[in-house]
Amino acid sequence: MDITIGELVTRKSYNHDLLFRVAAIKNDIAIIYGADLRLEADAPMDDLVIANGREISKRREKEIKKEEFSYRLFRQDYQLMKEKRNYQSTDGYLNEGRFFQLPAKVLHMDGDQLYLRKCIALYQRMGLQVQGIHVNEKEMPDEIGSLVERIQPDIIVITGHDSYSKNKGMKNDLHAYRHSKYFAETVREARRINPNLDQLVIFAGACQSHFESLIRAGANFASSPLRVNIHALDPVYIAAKIAYTPFMESVSVWDALRNTLTGDKGMGGVETRGLLRTGMPYLDEEDDMDE
Repeated sequence: MDITIGELVTRKSYNHDLLFRVAAIKNDIAIIYGADLRLEADAPMDDLVIANGREISKRREKEIKKEEFSYRLFRQDYQLMKEKRNYQSTDGYLNEGRFFQLPAKVLHMDGDQLYLRKCIALYQRMGLQVQGIHVNEKEMPDEIGSLVERIQPDIIVITGHDSYSKNKGMKNDLHAYRHSKYFAETVREARRINPNLDQLVIFAGACQSHFESLIRAGANFASSPLRVNIHALDPVYIAAKIAYTPFMESVSVWDALRNTLTGDKGMGGVETRGLLRTGMPYLDEEDDMDE
């Protein structure tokens, strides 16, 4: 059976461990993207097998359960943060004056349009203000400057696909990674505009990305310390934790990673101040996350 672009496939050589989407085909070599993980790989066409409907449904059902579990954990965390903010903003409920909040604005740059749509849906479910832009990873360094000037974000997510190839060099060699150098250049360009880690919070990276170079370039959070795959939605949870934490409080790295699907094997970072500002008197009804 012929395999076409957009088909969902697995790899025989990896014992069908992951589900991939065929992104391009050239000279009997397919470029494949992880269906749920931010991984890009090359594979010979004869190594690929088209996933059947039952297998796709089974994998998708398992994935949805993981995603919903992570979202429920974040909802619990969010409710605790909200109750604490309300208590502090009303002077321990003694002051009945109502308050308003200025939410953080997110710029999400993604090399994958399907992942971007999935992330936007989660941002909206969480009640976050986001501007999503689909940009090829190699073009991100050239695009970031004008986007930052136009959108004026508080949080930037720079992600897409990546992978490490041991055939191209050691793990400390940036050239052995598919897109890590472009992510790092994009972070540096953003930091030229705003070097303050607490005024502009940046997440950068994808599956197996060169964590150290992204942090050195100026990212607050990045992937992947142990060069493992990260989930497509993980950057959203990092952004949401920062966005809903009051700016008078700092977020530990563990707290930022706690509700992600990958955890500290796939992501790390530095202690960062929250970005939510509270004011009085009350201006407008607060947008809240959907139940």
